[in-house]
Amino acid sequence: MKFVRIPFIAVLTSLTFLLLASYTFAQVEVTTDGKAGDIVTIKGSIQPGEELYLAVAQQDEFQPSEANMPHEESKFAKETQKGKFGMETSIPPLYYILTTNPTAFGKRVDDTRFGGPSVFLGKGRTKGLYSTYSYLLKDDFDTIDETARAGLGPISSSDQWNFLKWANETAYGINTIVKEGNRVGKIVIFSRTVLQDESSGNYWDKGTSIDLDKSTGNFTASFKSFRHTPPGTGFDVYVNGTKAESFSLEGKGFWLKKGYRYMNPLWIVIGAILVGTYFSMIGAAGGMLMAAFQVLVVNTMGPVGVNAANVLKPSNMALTLFSPLGSFYRFAVVEKRVAWPVGISFGVGIFIGSIWLGKYVSALLPMQAYKEWLAVLVVIMGIKTLTEMTPKAMNKRKNIKAMTQKFNAAVKKAKETGEAMEMGSIEPVKTGLMDYRFKFWGEEFRINPLLFAFLGILIGIVSRSFGIGGGFLLVPAMTTLGALPMYVAVPISLIGTCFSSIGSFVGYAMIGYWPDWVLAGAIIIGGFAGGMLGSRAQKLFSEMQLKVVLALTLFFLFFRFFKIEVWI
Repeated sequence: MKFVRIPFIAVLTSLTFLLLASYTFAQVEVTTDGKAGDIVTIKGSIQPGEELYLAVAQQDEFQPSEANMPHEESKFAKETQKGKFGMETSIPPLYYILTTNPTAFGKRVDDTRFGGPSVFLGKGRTKGLYSTYSYLLKDDFDTIDETARAGLGPISSSDQWNFLKWANETAYGINTIVKEGNRVGKIVIFSRTVLQDESSGNYWDKGTSIDLDKSTGNFTASFKSFRHTPPGTGFDVYVNGTKAESFSLEGKGFWLKKGYRYMNPLWIVIGAILVGTYFSMIGAAGGMLMAAFQVLVVNTMGPVGVNAANVLKPSNMALTLFSPLGSFYRFAVVEKRVAWPVGISFGVGIFIGSIWLGKYVSALLPMQAYKEWLAVLVVIMGIKTLTEMTPKAMNKRKNIKAMTQKFNAAVKKAKETGEAMEMGSIEPVKTGLMDYRFKFWGEEFRINPLLFAFLGILIGIVSRSFGIGGGFLLVPAMTTLGALPMYVAVPISLIGTCFSSIGSFVGYAMIGYWPDWVLAGAIIIGGFAGGMLGSRAQKLFSEMQLKVVLALTLFFLFFRFFKIEVWI
């Protein structure tokens, strides 16, 4: 047997390094109340004189190949090529670097532009109506200092760094993988990744504390964990590149599994009641306002690997379907205020557009450009709605003016006598595919059902693309193109939104996108109740008041579509 001589000094050096490493990380301690959103505090020591690189990484990583839904599969196939990472590249969806040397990984960019229509302003961080500052990761992994690079923990390759940068600095990455973004107003700028002590004054460092004594190497670091961290999520802690400790966070409230948020369903019911009441009164914007409620209040996101929009849209259909049902019985049976030929022709067109054609159009058109050009149409309709209230316009539409006068007289009489006011009913005069006439409050109205069937197809395409009912286009189309009063337009709109909702929901379900059923259930309950309230409340308002509310809603949507509502 041949013995190999190992120099004593080499053995001593190795033992010294082992002892130092053991000493360095033996004292690492993680303390937290153990719930999502709680403060996580990490104490320990590193070599004196070193910078601190503390990586906190979710144990379950994500790679693009795990995204098995059709839209996500298609998106990642393209993005992996542009972003210079692979389908098998994996990163932790929740990942933080607490450090005393943030410039090692990136830099603060003072003129980060955001907001406003990219159709006119262009895309990129140098375009936008508003200006803020942000922190951007370095483009090249190899330019990171070797010591700092070792401190990244599980991020150890150029592919992983590229994927991390893409996931944290693109809207699609934040809405599909990271799920935690830094917002300015209502717009996500980038995701929280590299953190330093909050004394920096940076808005993304708020709630973070880092105290390092370089003379001894002792440190204490704490940060506020993500409020919507899924229950039972495990994390690994790496101190200057060495795995030192692990911990997990439990849930804090009711967890919407597919909505990927903590939210008491009762608040969703209340929100749906308010939106449903408004929707049934105006016949418009119910889906859009429910989408805004989900984005701003519920924060519907979807599980990691599924884009937020593809969970929000099917859930939204619950309101635009069941809220009309809550009010439809009163409109159709009690008050007989539904112009059926127009409603059915609208509904058939919308169903064709939402379940069939919408799938192809939304795949061809860039969503952002599509939404912003839609904003132009919305504001034109808003202006048109306002002009309809001028004396000159009212004189041209003598039937609406006469109907309004009769309605106001009936309201006045009801107030004087204390009796309940009765709404007028639809009295068919002539029924035809291209010529439908009816009387309402004694005044005759005429409309072309076939024309509105074609219009319904276009609105159905819009409904499928955005996961909304389409009422914000239906009602102004009927009041401007069809010259119908609001009291007749709203019930027809509700028929249309029912058809578009069914078509859109079936379309999403056919390719595998289902809502969060608890979220959808809460919306159904609230939307149905709101629909019943709205149908009763509508007669409390005049034609003029309803049109003012409709116009204001259209202008709100204009600001929302163009991303200039940072103040909302």
